[in-house]
Amino acid sequence: MSDSKFYVTTPIYYVNDKPHIGHAYTTILADVLARYHRLLGMPVHFLTGTDEHGQKVQQAAEKRGVAPRVHVDETVVRFLDLWKKLEITNDDFIRTTEPRHVGTVQRILQDLYDRDEIYRADYDGWYCVTCERFFTEKDLTDGKCPESGCGRTVDRIRETNYFFRMSKYQQWLIDYIQANPDFIQPDFRRNETLGFLRNPLNDLCISRPKSRLSWGIELPFDHDFVTYVWFDALVNYISAVGYGDDPDRFARWWPASLQLIGKDILTTHTVYWPTMLKAMGLPMPKTVFAHGWWLVGRDKMSKTAGNVVNPMEMVERYGVDPFRYFLMAEMSLGQDASFTEQAFVRRYNSDLANDLGNLLSRVMRIIGSSFAGSIPACGALGPDEQQLREVTLAAANEMVASVGRLRPDQGLSALAGAVREANRYVEKRQPWSLAKQGDASRETLGTVLYCAAESLRIVSGMLYPTMPGRMLELRAALGCEVGEPVISALTVWGGLRSGSVTGGMSSLFPRIEVKSVATDVATGTPAAQKPTKEPKQVSKEPNQASKAEPAVGVAQIGFDDFTKLDLRTACILTAQRIEGADKLLRLEVETIGGTRQIVAGIAKAYAPEDLIGKTIVVVANLKPAVIRGFESCGMLLAASTGEGGLRLITVDGGTAAPGLRVG
Repeated sequence: MSDSKFYVTTPIYYVNDKPHIGHAYTTILADVLARYHRLLGMPVHFLTGTDEHGQKVQQAAEKRGVAPRVHVDETVVRFLDLWKKLEITNDDFIRTTEPRHVGTVQRILQDLYDRDEIYRADYDGWYCVTCERFFTEKDLTDGKCPESGCGRTVDRIRETNYFFRMSKYQQWLIDYIQANPDFIQPDFRRNETLGFLRNPLNDLCISRPKSRLSWGIELPFDHDFVTYVWFDALVNYISAVGYGDDPDRFARWWPASLQLIGKDILTTHTVYWPTMLKAMGLPMPKTVFAHGWWLVGRDKMSKTAGNVVNPMEMVERYGVDPFRYFLMAEMSLGQDASFTEQAFVRRYNSDLANDLGNLLSRVMRIIGSSFAGSIPACGALGPDEQQLREVTLAAANEMVASVGRLRPDQGLSALAGAVREANRYVEKRQPWSLAKQGDASRETLGTVLYCAAESLRIVSGMLYPTMPGRMLELRAALGCEVGEPVISALTVWGGLRSGSVTGGMSSLFPRIEVKSVATDVATGTPAAQKPTKEPKQVSKEPNQASKAEPAVGVAQIGFDDFTKLDLRTACILTAQRIEGADKLLRLEVETIGGTRQIVAGIAKAYAPEDLIGKTIVVVANLKPAVIRGFESCGMLLAASTGEGGLRLITVDGGTAAPGLRVG
């Protein structure tokens, strides 16, 4: 990428249908990259928009009984609303029906025609309405459209049209691609284009007669024809930044730093587009990057299959930031990726709820109770602290590097690893135990909490471009300065100011219970079920234990009944007596989904101060009940020692992480 500016584009999206996860992914990816470059202090221009001409639009408008202009004006709102919902920070949104674009296209056409780069000729061949492309007989696959993912029936067309002399640039394009390995990425897509160019390159038909298609940009040199939709659409990348109208603005932004596309439009962007630019005498974009498709399971999304994922539904159900995070973390840029709601929930619960959310919760609770909500001072760093610092800073640097090489998923993976390291650090240092030791361990406790909070500061800043809303909340909770983070401040340790007042916050990432994921948003089929019943164990030899009678007075239950219990580890954060209740304590525990309150009848067996930091076992899915005016969300497990005595069921002396499943 150029170090002077960052101009990133998405394809302009066809307005003929609702936006789907493919549209959302490309646009979120561009947004994440744009946000990172802004944090690096680089001038950024982020362009997206809509493609509004062509035969499919005209047919859809006719079917509705409205004018094409009315149709596109109504349909474009779907994209504008979705980009707002997804918190997209595009600097411009271009529509190909705008005068600024129409005028630029016509000026380019007239110039090319005047220089004999465009000529008139008769055409006899095959046409795909869906792709709006002409094909020769040899191009077809089993007599149908050869475009990847199409395969539809084609129509025979015989008519007069105008053609761009694309074939004259074939050898130049081959040479350019070979001399500029960054131009088409990833590498295998560059090889795919070069493979396409091994065959003779035809001239490109760039017009449609108005007798067949009237909805398009009129050719300035022949009023009986309109412009082919692809020749029109590709020009948006330069018309939006002032080509032909604003020379200074155009010189500032062109050539584009990065043009993001889906792999299905590789040929148009790596053959048509560069030859058009060459004919205009303009420089090439630095990189055209073709990402893969989102599949549903192993199947390609399609309206026919009824498995198209609606991003609006996912955002409404789970929130915009987790959705953005999943898309960025799950796809290795360039490869296909599989979307299922089960996979979303697994990654959400693992990376966000269990790791990031719980780390923040446990650190902030102890800062609140032990340091009155102020960031403590940091003492000398021991080996454990140095390890956490090294892992966190390495992850931050990897995130920056991964943006440069267009692999944000690798950077996010490194950040997730840093969060896990911070959780391991907290488990090892056990600040809840240090808090019980009073002044003797106060300096050590402060150092532990500072280091864990500092790791969160750096990670949250690096995650900001991916999850801007919730990371600003997290940083506000840590007492960080208001506003966007700065990358340079995230690659050094010690930026968190001691004495800063932390802010209150609710659970950032409440855990999604598997049983609550009822229906897959794409297919309408069950998306995530209750834990799978274990297969019945069958022994070839007689098993005495299997024949044992149940203890007297103990009723047997089936395995299905047992699996209804969700037993989890929980760390006791606070414990208080309930006034007027001799047996009851009000506990605040950290477990699955964050913190919760439990009222327990253990006051005669335990003093409140002896419970802080213990890791116990709770029934996490017990229906809440109100006891003495306090809501109790769960039940802890204890053993009776006779004569009314109780002993809590604890786990490994308090070293197990909160929220682990027991059983």
